[in-house]
Amino acid sequence: MEGINIAVLDAATLGDDISFGQFEKFGRVDVYERTDTRQIRFRVMDADVIIVNKIRINESTVGEAKRLKLICVTATGFDNIDLDMCRRRGIAVANVRGYSSQSVAQVTVALALSLVNHIPSYDRYVKDYSYSRSGVQNHLKPVFHELSSLTWGIVGLGGIGLRVAEAAKALGCEILAFKRRPDPLYKCVKLEELCRRSDIISIHLPLNDITRGIISAERIAEMKPGAVVVNAARGAVTDEAALAAAVADGRLGGFATDVYSEEPLSASSPYISIMDMPNVLFTPHMAWGAYEARIRCMDEIEKNIAAFMNGRKRNRVD
Repeated sequence: MEGINIAVLDAATLGDDISFGQFEKFGRVDVYERTDTRQIRFRVMDADVIIVNKIRINESTVGEAKRLKLICVTATGFDNIDLDMCRRRGIAVANVRGYSSQSVAQVTVALALSLVNHIPSYDRYVKDYSYSRSGVQNHLKPVFHELSSLTWGIVGLGGIGLRVAEAAKALGCEILAFKRRPDPLYKCVKLEELCRRSDIISIHLPLNDITRGIISAERIAEMKPGAVVVNAARGAVTDEAALAAAVADGRLGGFATDVYSEEPLSASSPYISIMDMPNVLFTPHMAWGAYEARIRCMDEIEKNIAAFMNGRKRNRVD
C-alpha cells in the first residue's frame, strides 16, 4: 500500500499552528480547512485515508469513496462516525486515546475554581470601578469557601476524571465518583447520591446510548442548592434546558461548559438565556486543545496510519 492519498477534511478545528507535513511520507496529502456536507463526497472520492475531527461520516457522505480504507478520528470519541457502515464496507476506524487528558483536566479545574471563587464577579467589581468608588480596601461578596470544606463529584472516572480527582484531592476536597466499576482510590456512589452530596460536579463521560441525557432534569433537581457544575464531556450527556433553568432560578451556584449539543453554539440554545450571568462561563470546545495535546494527537494519527499500512491494529475501533 504505497503512495496512498490522504484527505484532511476539517483542519481548522485543529488550529492554524498545526502542520500536516508529517503525513507526506505516506503519499499525497490534501488539506481542507473546512468541508461542508455537500463537499465531502468529492473530497474523499480518491482518498485511501481520511482524517476528520467533527465531520459526520456515513453512507450518504462517503458512500462513493471506493478506495477508502481507513478513517482517522482526531479525537477520543467517534460518535460522528457510522461504525455499522464502516464494518459493512470493511473500512477501519482509528481514534486517539489519552492525548488530551491533561489539557481537559487543567481547563476543568480552572473553570471550577473560577466559579467557586467568584472570580468573574470580583473581576467585574474592580473593572467597573466599584472597588475604586467604595473607599474600602476589601470586598468580600459574593462569599466564597475553602475547597477543603467542599465535596467534588466526578461523573466519569476515566483518564480525564482521574486527573481531575487527583487535582481536587490535592486541593483538599472530599471526592465522590460515579463509575460503572468501583475504583479502589475513590469512593464510588450512584449518580443520584453524587448529585445530592456534591458541592462541585464535573462531567467527564463519553457520549453513547447509555450516557445521552444522563444528567437529566431529575438529576439536576437533586443537586445541592448552590452547587457548581462543569461539563467538559459532551453537550448531549446533559439536559441543557434544565441546566439553564436551574442557573436562571438560582438553584445552581455556578455553571461552566466547554461543550454543546449543537456546535458551534446555536442561537436557539437554552444557554443563550443565561449568557450574561456572572456565575456562568462558556468556552468554545477548547479544553482538549492545549498545543502539546494537539501535537500528541498528530503523532498518534501518524502511528495509526503507519500501523494500518503495516497490517497491524492500533487504536482501532472494532
